[in-house]
Amino acid sequence: MSAIRLIVGLGNVGREYQYTRHNAGFWFADGVARLTGASFASEAKFHGEIARSNLRGKSFWLLKPGTLMNRSGRAVAALANFYRIEPAEIFVIHDELDLAPGQSKLKCGGGHAGHNGLRDIQSHLGSPDFWRLRLGIGHPRDVQAEQDVADYVLHSPRLEEMSLIVDEINRALGILPDMLAGEFAAATMKLHTRPNPAPEQ
Repeated sequence: MSAIRLIVGLGNVGREYQYTRHNAGFWFADGVARLTGASFASEAKFHGEIARSNLRGKSFWLLKPGTLMNRSGRAVAALANFYRIEPAEIFVIHDELDLAPGQSKLKCGGGHAGHNGLRDIQSHLGSPDFWRLRLGIGHPRDVQAEQDVADYVLHSPRLEEMSLIVDEINRALGILPDMLAGEFAAATMKLHTRPNPAPEQ
């Protein structure tokens, strides 16, 4: 059974992009690094920042592509090919327009739904069969914003949205041990099962 050997957070490099919605994957990758005590280092042959990390005895690679979002596949394929990591052993975290802030979904395979980072990864790997964590950032139509999607994802969330996204990232970090152990059904159930709200007094 496959287990995750490479975790990829998607985003755009540069101070101007640091807090934009499109960088939610980078925020998750930074959270993994904090959780495991890993440190990123720039690696030219892998076209990004990488870290070797370990959680509960399971070793894995952590990658933040430095290619800009639309060319993420170049970095993912370079590292995966070098270390002979199969698509089913790759876990990609990305922003998701079709989920509200504070929501996330886990899936393996499927289409890219217009997400250019996913499209490029699928093209370079020659397969869509990698794991994805879809981190909700909302859609401009949800707030009746007259803003096109490309502009929306390259702006920062409102403070209340950012709080929800960060809380969901912290919650999603809880599935890492299961993903690294190849316990994908357990990870999916854990992520998708939410506690019932406390009854009003």
